[in-house]
Amino acid sequence: MTSAEAIDVRQLINQSALSSWQKRLIALCFVVVALDGMDIALMGFIAPTLKASWGVTNHQLGMVISAALIGLALGAMVAGPLADRYGRRVMILLSVLFFGLWTLATAMAQNIEQMMLFRFLTGLGLGAAMPNVGTLVAEYAPERRRSFIITVVFCGFTFGAASGGFAASWLLPRYDWHSVMLMGGVLPLLVLPFLLRGLPESVRFLISQRAPAARIHAILARMLPGSVRPDSHFQSSEPLAARHGAVATVVSPRYLFGSLMLWGGYFMGLFLVYLIGSWLPSLINTLGMSVTEAAIVTAMYQAGGTVGSLFAGWLMDRINANLALAIIYFCGGIAIVALGFSPAQVGLMSAIAFCSGFCFNGANTGMNALSVSYYPTHARATGSSWMHGVGRIGAIISAFVGAELLSLGWSFSQIFLLLALPAALTTLMLVLKCRFGDQPRATE
Repeated sequence: MTSAEAIDVRQLINQSALSSWQKRLIALCFVVVALDGMDIALMGFIAPTLKASWGVTNHQLGMVISAALIGLALGAMVAGPLADRYGRRVMILLSVLFFGLWTLATAMAQNIEQMMLFRFLTGLGLGAAMPNVGTLVAEYAPERRRSFIITVVFCGFTFGAASGGFAASWLLPRYDWHSVMLMGGVLPLLVLPFLLRGLPESVRFLISQRAPAARIHAILARMLPGSVRPDSHFQSSEPLAARHGAVATVVSPRYLFGSLMLWGGYFMGLFLVYLIGSWLPSLINTLGMSVTEAAIVTAMYQAGGTVGSLFAGWLMDRINANLALAIIYFCGGIAIVALGFSPAQVGLMSAIAFCSGFCFNGANTGMNALSVSYYPTHARATGSSWMHGVGRIGAIISAFVGAELLSLGWSFSQIFLLLALPAALTTLMLVLKCRFGDQPRATE
C-alpha cells in the first residue's frame, strides 16, 4: 500500500474477523443496556413496598411509571440529533451519568411528587442510552453479522431487568425500597470509569465529521493491529451528496416513507409488549387462575423474548431483514390469538405465552438492528433514536389502554383477538417498507 492510498473503513471492518477489541466493546455496550433495563424495571419491583410505606394509590404509581416513560421518549428524540453532531460516545457517557445520578436522587425522594420528577429526569438519561449503544455497535460490527450482534447486546435489557429483580428480592426484606434505588444509581456510576477508558468513538462517525486521520488511526490500530500504517488515509463509501443535516436526512423524500414505517411498526410493537407484559397477570386472573399461575405464564412470556431476540438477529442476517421481522410479528399475532382461546391450563398457556414473547419481544429487539442498518452514518443515531422516541409513546398509551380493556368487561378471548390487530399492522408496515421504503444503502 502506498501513502497515497486510502482505507475504506467500512470494507476493512466487513472483511476482518471480529477482534478481541471489538468483543470488549460489545461487552461494554451489553453492560450499558443491562443497566438501562435494570433501572427501568426497578419501579415495578419496589411498587408494593412503596404503597405500604407511603400509602400511595395505583393511580399515583402509574403516574410515576408514566413520567419515566415520557422521559424515555423525550430523551431518545433529543439524544439522536446530538449524537449525530457530537458523537455516540459522549452521549452514551452522559446518559449513564445522568440516569445514575437521578436514580440516586430518586432514592432520596420524600414524596410522590419528587419521585415523579426524578423518574422523569432519570428517563431522559435512559432514553438516550439504548439507541446510541445500538448505533455504536452497528458501526463497529461486520455487516454480515450485524443484526445478530445487535440483538445479543439488546438481550442485556432483559438480563438487567431480571438481575434487578433478584437483587430487589434480596434487598427489600432486609432493608427497604431506598436500597433498591441506591443500587440502581450506584452501579452506573461504578461502571462509568470503565466506559470512559474502554468506549471509543465510532470511526465511521469520525470520518463523516472529517476528523483528523491520526485520531482514526489510533482507534483502528487498537481494533485491528497491523491493518493500518502511520501514513494511511481513511475514507467513507458514503456519497458526499448525502451529507446534510441528520434530521433533514431522516425526513427527506428518500427516507421518509421508511422512517414512517419504522416509527409505526415500533409504536405498535412496544404497545403490544408493554400492554401484555404489564396486564397479562391481571387478565389471567379473570379466568379464575391463581396469582402464582398468572406469574408463571407471564414469566414464560418474558423468557421467550431472550431466545426470540437471538433468533430474530440470526434470521435478519440471512434473509431480507424487513421480511424476517414481518414473519415473526405475524406469527406473534397468531400466538396471541391462540392464547386468547386457550383453555385455562397453566402448562398450555405458558407454552403459548413463551411463543408470543419469542415473537413480539424478539422482533422488537430486531427493530433496533433494522433502524441502524437503514440510515446513513451521519443520520443513524437520529433515525434510531426517533424510532425509539415514537415507540415509547406506544408504551405510554398501553398503560391506559390496558386499564380501559379491563374496565370494559370484555372476555379474555375478545381482548386477545383485538391485540392481534397491532401485530397485523406492524407486519403490513414492514412489508410496505421492504417494498417501497428501502433504497440502495449509501450507509456506513
